Amino acid sequence: MTPPTSRTWGKRGTTPVIRVLGRSQRRFSVAALCCYKPCERSRLVYRPKRHTDHKNGGRKSFAWTEYRDLLIAAHQQLGGPIVLVWDNLNVHKDRRMREFIDAHDWITAYRLPPYAPDLNPVEGIWSILRRTSQANTAFTDPDHLIRWLRHGLRQIQYRSDVINGCLTATGLALTTRG
Repeated sequence: MTPPTSRTWGKRGTTPVIRVLGRSQRRFSVAALCCYKPCERSRLVYRPKRHTDHKNGGRKSFAWTEYRDLLIAAHQQLGGPIVLVWDNLNVHKDRRMREFIDAHDWITAYRLPPYAPDLNPVEGIWSILRRTSQANTAFTDPDHLIRWLRHGLRQIQYRSDVINGCLTATGLALTTRG
């Protein structure tokens, strides 16, 4: 809940200060897919998750089953096959996840090279989120943070030009096989 800082303004000679009470031990994760299809509106499919039992040895991130469920939901929502471009997150490389992808003909998966966040359009979404809806905001509690995350993602979700810009920033392009 520590706020990302951004440029701001203040009274001349006075430095703006945002007071932060301390670091929270509560954790949130967000998984997202940037979805592109030629001649159609680009879409953002995401799932936030609040981790409630990580102090007692529980997971501190999404499990492979939650990524699986996100892919199934995206497939249903988009109504077509998915070409998935994964980064090298350990859960994405999980044996069970690979088996799930191999068992479904509506998913084709490709891997990004290691350490290549500049090729991942979702990284652009996180950057925009931090610079806009989260910048210079000291969240009062975890519920405040998750409300702002959902609000910021919803704003991006309906702006296909922003989602397209994240793909353009990677230098990658959509191509169709002919």
